[in-house]
Amino acid sequence: MPRGEETKRAIVDQALELVSTVGLDGLTIGALATATGMSKSGLFAHFKSKEQLQLHVLEEARLRYIDVVARPAFKKPRGVARIRALFERTMKQWEEDLPGGCIFHAVSAELDDQPGPARDYLVEILRDQARMLRRAAEIAIEEGELREDLDLDQFVFELSSITAAHHHFGRLLGEPKADKHARRSFDGLLERARA
Repeated sequence: MPRGEETKRAIVDQALELVSTVGLDGLTIGALATATGMSKSGLFAHFKSKEQLQLHVLEEARLRYIDVVARPAFKKPRGVARIRALFERTMKQWEEDLPGGCIFHAVSAELDDQPGPARDYLVEILRDQARMLRRAAEIAIEEGELREDLDLDQFVFELSSITAAHHHFGRLLGEPKADKHARRSFDGLLERARA
């Protein structure tokens, strides 16, 4: 990898960590310069605008999610084991990957009423995640592990809601039983969905 690309990657990694705690609005060239020890002009040479920097950060988060959650989970056997791996990896490895936890939860409220490329890209990422969860559930139905009449939209909604609530109660409210409650909710969802 060329030196310029290595530098850019290191900047995006630092920016991702920063965004996980201060949000996309808190990501400024000045804050990033302080965090990386680089000059503002040096950073500006890599990212011509704040918007471009935000998009790079979201892209890096998407790639990390694939590496940390999706790819390892899809190596598990087809069916419920794969759904469980997606859930567990989201709860543990993904929530612990960055100082502020899941970056998608961290910036969702910030972007939900802010039209623009960052919001559009975040929506695309979250829709891709929902399609991935739906496909994992479809496979579990094909394997005979989940019932054929399962409402897949409802299943994906509830599964996504559990991880969102885990982030909210665990991160924001500091609820010590957030893991326990999320796992109990997940087990109940699977039990209701089983064939």
